[in-house]
Amino acid sequence: MGVGGGVGPGNGANYEGKVTPFVVIACMVAATGGLIFGYDIGISGGVTSMNEFLEKFFPAVYAKQKDASGRESQYCKFENHILTLFTSSLYLAALVASFFASATTQRFGRKISMTLGGSIFLIGAILNGAAVNVEMLIIGRLLLGVGIGYANQSVPVYLSEMAPAKLRGAMNIGFQMCTTIGIFAANLVNYGTSKMKENGWRVSLALAAAPALIMTIGAIFLPDTPNSMIQRGQADEAKSMLKKIRGTEAVDAEYNDMLEASEASKLVKQPWKTIMERKYRPQLVITCLIPFFQQLTGINVIMFYAPVLFKTLGFGDDASLMSAVVTGLVNVFATIVSIFTVDKFGRRALFLEGGIQMLICQIGVGSLIASVFGISGEGHFSGAKGNLALALICFYVAAFAWSWGPLGWLVPSEIHPMETRSAGQSMNVSINMFFTFVIGQLFLSMLCHLKFGLFFFFGGWVLIMTLFVYFFLPETKNMPIEEMNRVWKAHWFWGKYIPEDAVGLGHNRKDNDV
Repeated sequence: MGVGGGVGPGNGANYEGKVTPFVVIACMVAATGGLIFGYDIGISGGVTSMNEFLEKFFPAVYAKQKDASGRESQYCKFENHILTLFTSSLYLAALVASFFASATTQRFGRKISMTLGGSIFLIGAILNGAAVNVEMLIIGRLLLGVGIGYANQSVPVYLSEMAPAKLRGAMNIGFQMCTTIGIFAANLVNYGTSKMKENGWRVSLALAAAPALIMTIGAIFLPDTPNSMIQRGQADEAKSMLKKIRGTEAVDAEYNDMLEASEASKLVKQPWKTIMERKYRPQLVITCLIPFFQQLTGINVIMFYAPVLFKTLGFGDDASLMSAVVTGLVNVFATIVSIFTVDKFGRRALFLEGGIQMLICQIGVGSLIASVFGISGEGHFSGAKGNLALALICFYVAAFAWSWGPLGWLVPSEIHPMETRSAGQSMNVSINMFFTFVIGQLFLSMLCHLKFGLFFFFGGWVLIMTLFVYFFLPETKNMPIEEMNRVWKAHWFWGKYIPEDAVGLGHNRKDNDV
């Protein structure tokens, strides 16, 4: 076992069952919850780069952008805190909503949370499309945020609980896959609506209703997870559902582990207090740091503001939106790579490779921008250097999309025992949303003041998080989520926090030793 060591596949492969069409379809439908998250990430940057939108809601930014005097630094053309609030307010609402979503998910089940989240998001999309002032825009964005808070809290947990252990990574990444499809679709919509003579921005914002409808209607027809049924006192129904999703009658081993986990969780009256106990320290630290690090990769600089960023770098209106489409397409294909590799090579390998690749690209982009704009911000990209910048950003996006993107949601959702799972996932979502809000709100000001150094700033964080993964994140592939304590007990650092009696719920099987 190396410094980041853990256990191997363990006894996770010994549960009976196969990958049934039923569980594949259920996970595919649930994963559409990622569409609303992705569509919103992709749509806001394109809308805020549209002249009609800026002229109507942010005339000061429009005037500054059109200033041809040359007095305005390229780095500062879009700096406006109300403009960034349009993007970032959603994530503040998602942060707050995630705590309510935890209680909903635990008490009423995963599918109810998904249905509720999709419905609220739908109302927000309608408000945004019909907006006549900034206040209406922001209220709509807040409702979108509530929807995303519910979806992001419930969908990864649903996927982790439904999927068989050997394919949990791939099926959970379905959420991120749908997120990237949503981003790409939004980029395409923005490119198309930018050609409209008027109200293109309204179409872009209102079309968020489409993924909301897909998620809401899909969630209505989904079964709930066996874990959730047991948690809510439906033990017989849970066993029948487990047989259905595993395609076998021989589910006693997995079912008994779920029952034992549920009994342990019932002893926990205050999950938020419980998660702070020493024996949950590994899960707590990982759940806090993974979403924190995920946002400090700087990815949302690209995903939120790609068109704005490319316009800042001197691309024309069409070229900036098309460049965003290109990065969105790279994002989709790279996420597919993750689906096929995460359960084969493991979480750590993808985290480490992705971190190294992102670091190289950020240093490259920062150096390239420095060579063109320097400190003053005066200059213009040539065609060759512009294409090189786009290529580096695409390699950066690809690295994120097969590592920190999907794994930032997968790992926190799979490491918690049942008694802290909903609280842990809410913590994951809330921290992710908080730092998404911070980065979204401050990015344009950071770009204005840190200039090309902003990319080195994010690169430094990528170095730190890659080292953290190397030393402190054990491998969790193929391990049943009800037996994850085996991983922590075997780790060189976290093992001291795990009591002996907390290792292995599946004590009725012979291969229980770590």
